[in-house]
Amino acid sequence: MNQVRVFLRALGLLVLLAACLAFPSFVHADTPNLNVEMIRGWVSQQIQPLLEIYRHLHSNPELSFEEVETAKYVADTLKQAGFEVTPEIGGHGLVALLKNGEGPTVMLRTDLDALPVTEKTELVYASKKTVQLPDGTTSGVMHACGHDIHMTNVIGTARFMAEHRDLWHGTLMIIGQPAEEKGAGAKAMLEAGLFEKFPKPDYALALHVDPNLPTGTIGYRSGYAMANVDSVDIYIKGIGGHGAHPDATVDPIVEAAQLILDLQTIVSREVNPTQPAVITVGAIHGGTKHNVIGQECHLQLTVRSYGEEVRKQLIEAIKRKAKAVALSYRAPEPTITVAEGTPSLFNDKKLTWRIVKTLNHALGDEQVVPIEPSMGGEDFSRYGIAGVPIFMFRLGSVDAARLARFSQLGQEPPSLHSPIFYPDAEACLSTGVTATTIALLELFQNKPEAE
Repeated sequence: MNQVRVFLRALGLLVLLAACLAFPSFVHADTPNLNVEMIRGWVSQQIQPLLEIYRHLHSNPELSFEEVETAKYVADTLKQAGFEVTPEIGGHGLVALLKNGEGPTVMLRTDLDALPVTEKTELVYASKKTVQLPDGTTSGVMHACGHDIHMTNVIGTARFMAEHRDLWHGTLMIIGQPAEEKGAGAKAMLEAGLFEKFPKPDYALALHVDPNLPTGTIGYRSGYAMANVDSVDIYIKGIGGHGAHPDATVDPIVEAAQLILDLQTIVSREVNPTQPAVITVGAIHGGTKHNVIGQECHLQLTVRSYGEEVRKQLIEAIKRKAKAVALSYRAPEPTITVAEGTPSLFNDKKLTWRIVKTLNHALGDEQVVPIEPSMGGEDFSRYGIAGVPIFMFRLGSVDAARLARFSQLGQEPPSLHSPIFYPDAEACLSTGVTATTIALLELFQNKPEAE
């Protein structure tokens, strides 16, 4: 009996050895390229210069399609790191390439633009810049959406990859993209021949700061992560006249009020309850004086969805409701224009889980957390539509103690686009550069994916 046990144990060891030889190993602890402590050490040494870059970018924001100095600053910094940089792609967009032998091409994208928001953070490096807007008003300019963190993160990651070329092989392609806030920059770069003039990447990565995640944390979502964003303008027609004689008029403001209520039933009563959708009337403009019934009322809508079928359903229903209201008031038919904006962002499932598995191993499961999908928009999605597997992950940006204090006070933390939003930059960038570097090194391994 003992001889049989010994034989079976030996047979089991042989089977295990054969399995190890037959299948590639995916244990990252044995891969020197993913030495997390070495990466953390490098980031720790470089964090002060990176903070200086961040503060410079934060203090010198530029609006969409006006990112002249921002693009030049990023381009010059990447050139100094050894990248070959081509400017003026789709406006002030830039492409930076670092070729390092045979291997995959991996794209890392950052956005460049800021928002017309007057900063109220009271940081010593707060933006004091002002601009005159097209309507003649004056506004401050602020990186209220974290693009300054995104740019600094890419610069830090680029420097690491340039200094450690022995750890990877392939081509690192960095995109500095204009006009993300207008949802137009990715489209402009693609239409300028981004993937014809430069290598079409095998993978594309990006991150975005998250004001609700604590620093040190990475958030991820596989599949749909952000929404289609469409803008609808409805010009409701009426017959104007004296406010004392409404019977002789067709009041477009009353029509608008009726339509606003009718629009609320589209999502609640026409769209499948399992399909996310939003219709928001963001602005209404009508009338000139207390006692005058005007000729027209203008509604401005933002419409959000994920799938293309629901997207079309929402637009059709908005048009139908608007025409029906006009008909019921015996008013002229409204003018309706639809501007298709940012398409929904779909994180490639295989790519997402490959990166998440690597980050889990490197940072710990408690630091890499699933997040809910958002109805916000992101034109990083267009690179996915162009045929590149994409993954955008979230970067915790607010210290846990600060988040706890907001909770204790019964307050929500300042959202992105708020004049008082600011990240805890040092901890945020430390995690961001570490995570982005780990993700790139994983993709440059060019090894078969585990099923």
